[in-house]
Amino acid sequence: MSKTVVLKCGGSTVHQLSDSFFQSLNALIENNWKVMIVHGGGPDITNMLKALNIETEFVKGQRKTTEAVLEIAEMVLAGKINKHLTNLLQQKGLNSIGISGSDGEMLQAEFLDKENLGLVGKVTSVNRSVVSLLMENGYIPVVAPLARTVTHDTLNVNADLAAAAIAQAVGAQKLLFVTDVPGILDESKQLIKEITPSKIQSYIEDEVITGGMIPKVQSAMTTLSDTLKEVMIVSGQQAFIENDDFKGTKIVREQEVSST
Repeated sequence: MSKTVVLKCGGSTVHQLSDSFFQSLNALIENNWKVMIVHGGGPDITNMLKALNIETEFVKGQRKTTEAVLEIAEMVLAGKINKHLTNLLQQKGLNSIGISGSDGEMLQAEFLDKENLGLVGKVTSVNRSVVSLLMENGYIPVVAPLARTVTHDTLNVNADLAAAAIAQAVGAQKLLFVTDVPGILDESKQLIKEITPSKIQSYIEDEVITGGMIPKVQSAMTTLSDTLKEVMIVSGQQAFIENDDFKGTKIVREQEVSST
């Protein structure tokens, strides 16, 4: 019986994926996993906005998306990044098709905070038929995090939350946040194999988890739910599968923590 894994690749991670990462994807497919990827593109969007002298601002860590910003975001996400990643997969012998979440009414959304954030969306429903059709026929869907409202406005969506919504909709067994580190490290810089949100919060307060890892683990924690009971932080710069086991840090809810 096949299982499904959704990988979320950050905008900077997309440009740093190693051969070992793609070998792991091949290993998943050989072991009867269906694979799909949701990607971000923040750094590239920022660079393009700067190049075109378009002002941008962040409100509580989220980019405020004006009409001008959305036009660039859509161009970078559904164009540059999506096609770059799709091409990489093809080069590694992995059949892939790049799509936008706004295609085929795949991601429907409503305004998250129109007054303060502009054209930023919160996913309200997922039409899984498009990606399911692709996966059933041996393709890896590569999804840009854009969505449509019921009135067909395009909205920019946080890639972490888009990946979580899609993973839940397709009944994925795994959601992997692909980063530039092997996972969460403890005080001795050793990889933590399994951790709960309360322990993560303790590590943040004690400054064991710092810098760019904080938003990564916070995003991962927010995706935990009754249907998606575990998420993992893995590296895009090395293999994340070894002897059929996933390598990285598994984040589980308090009541789901294993006894081992």
